[in-house]
Amino acid sequence: MTASAPAAHLAQLNVATLRHPFDDPRVAPFVEMLDPVNAAADGAPGFVWRLVEEGAADATGLRPAGEDVIVNLSVWETQEALWDFAYRSGHLEVMRRRREWFERHVEAHLVLWWVPAGHLPTVGEALERLADLRAHGPSPRAFTFASSYTSAEAAQHLRAMLPAQPVRAARSPRPTPAGDSAAV
Repeated sequence: MTASAPAAHLAQLNVATLRHPFDDPRVAPFVEMLDPVNAAADGAPGFVWRLVEEGAADATGLRPAGEDVIVNLSVWETQEALWDFAYRSGHLEVMRRRREWFERHVEAHLVLWWVPAGHLPTVGEALERLADLRAHGPSPRAFTFASSYTSAEAAQHLRAMLPAQPVRAARSPRPTPAGDSAAV
């Protein structure tokens, strides 16, 4: 028997506020690490996708959260795969040096959430999840590594949040015209 593909993948967004303009020489060491770290992510076990600006190798030119804020949006097969990349690879060196290039955040700057396998989240969706985490704290809808939820918990939460479906009336024995919008 073969293992089936997971029904959900883990999406992550992190935002970072630059201490200096992106082309400032003080940010150059970070910029020099981008290609190798992105290549490591692309080849990491469990990596699915990352946001890349059209015509570029990364998303650092996109500024949907403010002119001095860079975003990183990616999708992973599992939380463990993302954790291993973030904390057990060359990416860790960037994390250790982040205070050289980025302001300390006073509110959440990383959000995780489950998406259906095959779904690629938009930047708008990701920023909405971050706003949800900031406004309401961790939940199955938006969480962090320290307060994580499984995909099953997230799916259960989603089902509980859906409005009750109306009871359908019994079908009439007479045929409904094909063009009638009531035909479902």
